[in-house]
Amino acid sequence: QVQLVQSGGGLGQAGGWLRLACAARGLDVGANAMAWYRQLPQSHRELVASITGVATTTYADSVKGRFIITRDNNKNVLYLQMNNLKSEDSGFYYCNTEIQGTPYWGQGTQVTVSS
Repeated sequence: QVQLVQSGGGLGQAGGWLRLACAARGLDVGANAMAWYRQLPQSHRELVASITGVATTTYADSVKGRFIITRDNNKNVLYLQMNNLKSEDSGFYYCNTEIQGTPYWGQGTQVTVSS
């Protein structure tokens, strides 16, 4: 059974950094496309960053140059390093993967950036 268990996040300061982690069970993060989404207040869930099985990464324009998606294949963990935080980064963040057409989501992590 596929499970994505998130950790990290919390309260950060504008200009500071936070890191999110997503520990995967029942799948190999190194072999699957993985992604981070976020849901900002009064908004829909949006794609923040993704990484393919061959480590090709993509980023939303709003986080490009600030956020970095990586994975540790040995630990089977997906990360999102969030640098130069902005207040508009505040929201709930979710890790995601899709296997044979079925989406799987982490439980969500709240990120709050104070200015």
